[in-house]
Amino acid sequence: MRYWIVFTLLPMLLVSILSAAEKPNIVLIMCDDMGFSDIGCYGGEIRTPNINRLAYEGMRFTQFYNNAKCTTTRASLITGLYPRRKGSLLKENMVTIPEVLNQAGYYSILSGKWHLGSSSPNRPSDRGFDNYYGLLDGCCNFHDPSLPDPKFKGGRVRWFGEDDKRITEFPEDFYTTDAFSDYACQAIDKAVSEKKPFFVHVCYTAPHYPLHAKAKDVAIYRNQYKMGWEKLRQTRYERQVKMGLIDPTWKLPGPDQEVKDWETFPDQDYQDHLMATYAAMIESMDRGIGQIVNKIDGHGIAENTVVIFLSDNGGCAELPGGVDVNRTPGVKEFYTTCGPGWAYAQNTPFRRFKQWVHEGGISTPLIVRWPRTVPSKSMCREVGHIIDFLPTFADLAGVDVPKERNGKAILPIEGLSLRPLFEGKTRAGHDTLYWEWSGNRAIRQGDMKLCWDKKVKTWELYDIVKDRTEMNDISTAHPQKVKELSEQWFAWAKETGLKAKK
Repeated sequence: MRYWIVFTLLPMLLVSILSAAEKPNIVLIMCDDMGFSDIGCYGGEIRTPNINRLAYEGMRFTQFYNNAKCTTTRASLITGLYPRRKGSLLKENMVTIPEVLNQAGYYSILSGKWHLGSSSPNRPSDRGFDNYYGLLDGCCNFHDPSLPDPKFKGGRVRWFGEDDKRITEFPEDFYTTDAFSDYACQAIDKAVSEKKPFFVHVCYTAPHYPLHAKAKDVAIYRNQYKMGWEKLRQTRYERQVKMGLIDPTWKLPGPDQEVKDWETFPDQDYQDHLMATYAAMIESMDRGIGQIVNKIDGHGIAENTVVIFLSDNGGCAELPGGVDVNRTPGVKEFYTTCGPGWAYAQNTPFRRFKQWVHEGGISTPLIVRWPRTVPSKSMCREVGHIIDFLPTFADLAGVDVPKERNGKAILPIEGLSLRPLFEGKTRAGHDTLYWEWSGNRAIRQGDMKLCWDKKVKTWELYDIVKDRTEMNDISTAHPQKVKELSEQWFAWAKETGLKAKK
């Protein structure tokens, strides 16, 4: 009987050991300029069944941070470091995620937006990716990337290509979101056929402006947003409270100073059209994510594949060129944006937007599905930051972060592995986190967060645990804490090459 038990359990034990030793595949999906509350599992009304499925089968984070801006977020995510601003954001003394994973035999591909350099030595091909397809600039026409960007005088054509070869002609039915999803699926097929672990970094440009979407998708959402941004924000807030995503004691902030009253706002039908197009862009992206997840499941590798979804910053309040109701949202002929009213709703329940470092600019949804390890239907309330991805992936792959690159010492990685959190455990997190963009500043240490809004031009102090929506400025009651944290922020700014005046 004992021998029977041994022989019966031995194969199962061996499978378990081999499975544990197997390097996990990693799919890191990042969208562009999407607010904290836009997707269904974070309180939004936009149809995102595939992203919601990832949350249902995995873990949602409630306190995960980005850098408030496309470029700096991408630099920190790929290097595990705070941005160093002088010169290129990618430097010779930095190592990237694919360069680390290549030590373990990973096949690394990028599908989508890069935004860290379009010439050597800072193209994806120079920084560890085996293949890439997409946009090396910040944004482009979704329907035809060869068309010039009207933001620039005389027009400027964005760099779009594959493996260092520029693409200048696109089919009539082309749409970047679909193309990025297709390329990611092809990469997974290739890695599986070659029996390699893979790192697939999918960087959607949706829902970054220009607001471009398919007419049939826009039609689904038309007239749904005539309630206005204040009511949309309120309904999203109520959903967030009901699902336990946010603390009901946090007050919902009123409109930011750039947001106008909906009831007196002109051209409400046009505003509805803008938000409907934005929602259509997210739904289209969700379909692409479903395509990628189905590809993983179809290959039978879901148990050993970590799928991560996040946004690079909060919703965008920019109005390049102003509002012009003669520019139809969605179509390739025009560039349109959401503006501050809708961005205010997109970032529910937080204050401010992309480029600001109040919570609305730096808080991202983060979802992790890894069936072998991550508990389903779970929620993580620990603090994390995009600088944590590189050390996390090195940890998962079982490799050390190198101390040199091309014979030169690299900067020590500033992130911490998220693996304990993925496993449902706790970890010793960051003592302090820092932010800056375009004059906006912040530092978080424990329960305290100090912010500087470039329009207000004074330090604000918040107990960010009790008051995550930053409604109760306690700076006058704690002048010593303001002094301590501001001095730490300036020391960090100096260390990372920022020129900041006190």
